Amino acid sequence: MAQTHYVAREPDASGFIDYPAAEHAVWNTLITRQMKIIEGRACQEYLDGIEQLGLPHDRIPQLGDINKVLGATTGWQVERVPALIPFQTFFELLASKRFPVATFIRTEQELDYLQEPDIFHEIFGHCPLLTNPWFAEFTHTYGKLGLNASKEQRVYLARLYWMTIEFGLVDTPQGRRIYGGGILSSPKEAVYSLSSAPEHQPFDPLEAMRTPYRIDILQPVYFVLPDLKRLFDLAREDIMKRVEHGMQMGLHAPKFPPKTKSHAA
Repeated sequence: MAQTHYVAREPDASGFIDYPAAEHAVWNTLITRQMKIIEGRACQEYLDGIEQLGLPHDRIPQLGDINKVLGATTGWQVERVPALIPFQTFFELLASKRFPVATFIRTEQELDYLQEPDIFHEIFGHCPLLTNPWFAEFTHTYGKLGLNASKEQRVYLARLYWMTIEFGLVDTPQGRRIYGGGILSSPKEAVYSLSSAPEHQPFDPLEAMRTPYRIDILQPVYFVLPDLKRLFDLAREDIMKRVEHGMQMGLHAPKFPPKTKSHAA
């Protein structure tokens, strides 16, 4: 498993996490900036979730406050985890409707990008859509499938997750919008993903599973759902049959250059 220099903060006996003022200031900078950027870019279901969560701007939210809203809408919860967790733990959490949140926030020096998912990425990027039944059902199904998958199958499932929950786009009556948490929490990618620079492909789960990606660059290709309900429908299809098909067919050629040694994780 990859290493990180970040350490998740521990809660007290009542579950409260005390963050220093400098970290609350980072949250304020991030959420203030990103709320402006996603205007006219985020899908309506996400914006509805933002409204329901009522995320504070002046401080990092407590997980208990997020859980009250998620529990009342879709029955999900967030669960505090260390900075990085193994695949097995990740799938176990999703399969039991618990979304992992690492309780650390990026430093000022890494405001624009960091490889580890911090509390801003998880809460701002993903939790709003966990109030949506379609998105929540797909995420739950994904966790259950991953829990029972082999190591090889999980690699294909990981690509599906990356191309949907992390970096997915969706067509809406108002135009093309973002629903992927990796885009919604990134100032640069939120603008870039909807521009004419990257390739946009109609969503096909098999194609998504066969498409390589790199986590440290802007994505060269995005898959576009016809609507968010497509995720709910996909949860009721035989995803593992597609995984097997994808494994037989193999990967597409990468649309990006290989990592150089200086970029190696």
